[in-house]
Amino acid sequence: MRTTKRCIIPALCLLVFLSTAGPGWAQSQSINIDRVAAELEPEIQRMMLEGKIPSCAVALISGDRVIWTHGYGYSNLWARTVAVPSTVYLIGSTFKAMSTVALLQQMEAGKFKLDDHVNDYLSEFKIQNEDPANAVTFRHLLTHTSGLPADFGPYTVWGDTAPPPLREYLARSLKATAPPLKSEVYSNMAFSLVAYLVEKFSGVPYKKYIQEHVFDPLEMTSTTFAPEGDIEERLSLPYVIDSKTGAQVAIQRLKASVWPAGLVYGTVLDQANWLIANLNGGLFKGKPLISEATLEQMMTLQYEKFKGPVEGIWGNETAGFGLTWWVQVRNGERYFAHSGSVPGYTAFLLGNRDKKLGFAILTNGNRAHPHLFKLADRAIDILKANTKIQ
Repeated sequence: MRTTKRCIIPALCLLVFLSTAGPGWAQSQSINIDRVAAELEPEIQRMMLEGKIPSCAVALISGDRVIWTHGYGYSNLWARTVAVPSTVYLIGSTFKAMSTVALLQQMEAGKFKLDDHVNDYLSEFKIQNEDPANAVTFRHLLTHTSGLPADFGPYTVWGDTAPPPLREYLARSLKATAPPLKSEVYSNMAFSLVAYLVEKFSGVPYKKYIQEHVFDPLEMTSTTFAPEGDIEERLSLPYVIDSKTGAQVAIQRLKASVWPAGLVYGTVLDQANWLIANLNGGLFKGKPLISEATLEQMMTLQYEKFKGPVEGIWGNETAGFGLTWWVQVRNGERYFAHSGSVPGYTAFLLGNRDKKLGFAILTNGNRAHPHLFKLADRAIDILKANTKIQ
């Protein structure tokens, strides 16, 4: 292992490794990390300027290792708080695939099958407006083809009202607005139902289950639904761009009725651990989070009829939804990805399955998706160009 001190704007550099291959590779590889950093840092600066992003934290993964991580800019513009890899951001919908893993762990335990009808497993309430002859399945929930609406239901963190309990929200709001497979509609409501199903199948409160079966096994020690203590001390502020002045303006934090869909906070270091498991067949430090066969399903395009750029914003003509993960083939290589966005924050994860390379970024910039997508592709290309197989 070796470290570097090169920082071109206020930041903290940590955990720089000279990589060896991850599990299953026939050959070892070495990466010229100094050259990678020299090529990538100007791209990061450009991304922040073009996207008017106050700060970001970035991590690069090779095989089963974090090989480089770095923070840029200020997580609090007023206080001039320097962003570092341990800065905490809202990770948004990058969490959805973690929730999917929790549900699929229950599938592996024999609790359901992907093409079972969801309503058959609901007793306290049902999916309303469903046609029993064209019922919603678990696969539909995990591919945004269920016919359930997007929904969000925002509440300010310091407001006088708060989101309703999960069961109450679902009992009142769980209504299909279209038949399954009519179209892809990105549904936060569907993933709120996923959370309820995890709780119902496991008999464990959802947040506790996620902590014990996802966060803890992956050593995601700074990822949480409710920041407290030192995690709260490291929180970045959310910023948007004032439409009149163009200035970066801090806004209030939000909660939401659909909080299991992505109202989760964490660090880029924890996101890197999550990517490692997904790049290595569901293994983290030799221990399985989920089976390789189940993970393969998560990263396999589910419906050819919806193939094309995901949400119209990411990927090429091969792209589409796996089970929650976005997937595509680019330059003959298989990729998986997901973004996360809540007002004042944008996050993105990208993995190259064939080279076992990963990129994670968290920001307190608003709706910065295209800038992050472009940077992620560039980062993976730089990594590949500076990798030597031995």
